[in-house]
Amino acid sequence: MAEQGVRQAEDRLVHLNTAGAGLMPDTVRAAMEACIAREAAIGCYETEESLDDLLQGEVYQRLARAIGAPVEDVALFDSATRAWCAVVPKLRLGPADRVWVTPYEYAGNLISLFSLRDRTGCRIEVVPTLPGGDLDLEWMAAHIADDVALVSVTHIPSGCGIVNPVEEIGRILAPYRCFYAVDACQSIGQVPVDVSRIGCQLLTGAGRKFMRGPRGTAFAYVAPRLREALITDFHDLHVAHVDSPTGYRVTDPSARGLELAERTTAAVAGLNAALTLFESGSPFDHKDVFRALRETVERTPGIELIAPGEVQSGIVSFRHADIPADEIRRRLGERRINVWKIVGNHTPIYMAERGVETAVRASVHYYNTVEEIETFGRALREIVGAGSRS
Repeated sequence: MAEQGVRQAEDRLVHLNTAGAGLMPDTVRAAMEACIAREAAIGCYETEESLDDLLQGEVYQRLARAIGAPVEDVALFDSATRAWCAVVPKLRLGPADRVWVTPYEYAGNLISLFSLRDRTGCRIEVVPTLPGGDLDLEWMAAHIADDVALVSVTHIPSGCGIVNPVEEIGRILAPYRCFYAVDACQSIGQVPVDVSRIGCQLLTGAGRKFMRGPRGTAFAYVAPRLREALITDFHDLHVAHVDSPTGYRVTDPSARGLELAERTTAAVAGLNAALTLFESGSPFDHKDVFRALRETVERTPGIELIAPGEVQSGIVSFRHADIPADEIRRRLGERRINVWKIVGNHTPIYMAERGVETAVRASVHYYNTVEEIETFGRALREIVGAGSRS
């Protein structure tokens, strides 16, 4: 009977890809299914009208509480990249302005920044790191000046598990005129995120990862000072009113002016359900699983850990000198263990310095257990051992 119990444990799905997308809770799925069923029964517009309090109020209030922001400074989007691109490309910069990024910047954000550079002539500079991979805060404090117009920091990169000190950086930047942008895609729902403590003017995040909401949901916190500085080229009809054949007026000055009116009602209802679960739980009480994952990977023969910095999260990336990341992922998948293959050019500055083209990423959340990490560890050792003997 004991052997049967072990086999059953081995047969259960072990989801170690929350950094890609978290497992959707039953309450989120139920909220979305109920919304779609209602749309099929009475119509989409009619369903949207019946859920007006949730769609226009409740979901914004819950999200604002989750990140410590005023509700009027929160906007919803269908992806974090869309949220980022609704703001950053619209900045009024010029050739005299400098933009700081870190080696951990996401490639999608960099593409937007490169376009901004090409349009405005601003200069992009990379903040240096200390030998262990931590950002050099002393360098930042010594070199910050009023010609730095934007500082972009990824809180937790998708390609490695470092937790960058966004609050400390915010204190360094506070006396200066620069805008401070934080990519919180991998941190929201995994570690505490509070924009009032960070001191940023822009924070973007996705609903599908550690918040466990549906795909197609994301958000941005956009401070009033930043909104006022943007080149606004369009307002949708949910925040604007056309007064005449030649003009319109904005009726809602909040961050929602950056949104488009059209969106998937079921996805927003699902995000609201995920936020409800987040508020009622203890999502940050899983440091033992963080440690177990890192120690398991670190102790596996032939594995190189990609883990810069002193403070780590629940994301661990690694590679093997002889076994391709694709093969490790496939063979773990055959054992019902989900991990992901990452590519270096998604975190191009840091990964290029290390010569990383591909790697395996494993990521844990509060629904993972130490026993699941042990299952993963046994499977990884078998795969590495078999590969070294072949």
